[in-house]
Amino acid sequence: MIFEFLGNKKKAVIAMAHIGALPGSPLYDADGGIDKLIEGVLADVEKLQAGGVDAVMFGNENDRPYVFNAAPEGVAAMAAVVQAVKPSLKVPFGVNYLWDPKASVAIGAATGASFVREIFTGVFASDMGIWQPDCATASRLRHNLGRDDMKLLFNINAEFAHSLDSRPIELRARSAVFSSLADAILVSGPITGEAADQSHLRKVCEAVTDVPVFANTGTKIDNVREVLSLASGVIIGTHFKVDGYTWNAVDGDRVKRFMDVVETLR
Repeated sequence: MIFEFLGNKKKAVIAMAHIGALPGSPLYDADGGIDKLIEGVLADVEKLQAGGVDAVMFGNENDRPYVFNAAPEGVAAMAAVVQAVKPSLKVPFGVNYLWDPKASVAIGAATGASFVREIFTGVFASDMGIWQPDCATASRLRHNLGRDDMKLLFNINAEFAHSLDSRPIELRARSAVFSSLADAILVSGPITGEAADQSHLRKVCEAVTDVPVFANTGTKIDNVREVLSLASGVIIGTHFKVDGYTWNAVDGDRVKRFMDVVETLR
């Protein structure tokens, strides 16, 4: 079993539900407001569920340039959007506020999420500057909010960044489980939508055997067999979009074709 909230699913597929730019970010559509954000993500969620994904994860990928400390208006808006979409959900859900672990945990706890994804550990040189997440505070917040059941998915090699930790990736993964209580390890490519280095994924899967390991970016119908021969599951955003372009709406046919392949691997 990967996680209790996924039941007996094997080789799980978590699909991204990208929310439009939130209030406070440069790309926010003030004329459309929160209602437009809800409408857009609801349409995507309906296609993802119809295609057969195992879970969805709400994310604020459109809030470029990204921040390390979430703005209150963004946190409030994301929680409102997720809460509005919840009645339409038929699968478990998670959240990820880029790139703030505390905000992600807070939104997840408030909305009843089953899991949270973030960069919780490490030190990185990134497009946003030096990146030093605070895992301990986020973990304690989860506990203090009474949500120890909410799984924390640790993305250990951040997109848009380079790790300043010289340890091999598999050692960093083992360490995150041992010292920081990771519930799952995620292996990413260099940028959203780009595949993780397969040698990195293999090394992490071989080194970490007590929690699930997911490929976090870049899985497509062309490489899913190879990826799922190693990983417990995948997180997909870009490949499910129209023309495979990150900022487009979800393409229901692409989701269905992908999930048909996954079913043959289970």
